[in-house]
Amino acid sequence: MGKIEYVASLRDAQSGGYSHWGLNRAYGEQAAQQALAEAHRLLFLKLLRTPLRALRDDVMLSSGALQMTAGEYMEKLRNQMPALLPQALSGGSARHFSSVLHALSILVSDPAKTPPEATPPA
Repeated sequence: MGKIEYVASLRDAQSGGYSHWGLNRAYGEQAAQQALAEAHRLLFLKLLRTPLRALRDDVMLSSGALQMTAGEYMEKLRNQMPALLPQALSGGSARHFSSVLHALSILVSDPAKTPPEATPPA
């Protein structure tokens, strides 16, 4: 989750273009734009194909790194949802992504209610 959040943060909300000073400097603005757009698209598709258990673990790590609770982190992601979507969905859908965020919010909100089969083995 942290990866897609980071790549999405490199996109300008007004222009839709991506900007990363190091990539721009090393490869030129056009090549950097294309590479970042492709990375965003691939991360989005990978996230949609990833089991919720693995995404839940990622949420726990990402929220901890930001010193937030998992619930706070998921609320932040849900509020940012439109910005997290790549311009080219390539077969993925905003609705599927929204469903994944919703399911993760439920899973992290009350771990006691998480079914045993959804909890990683110790």
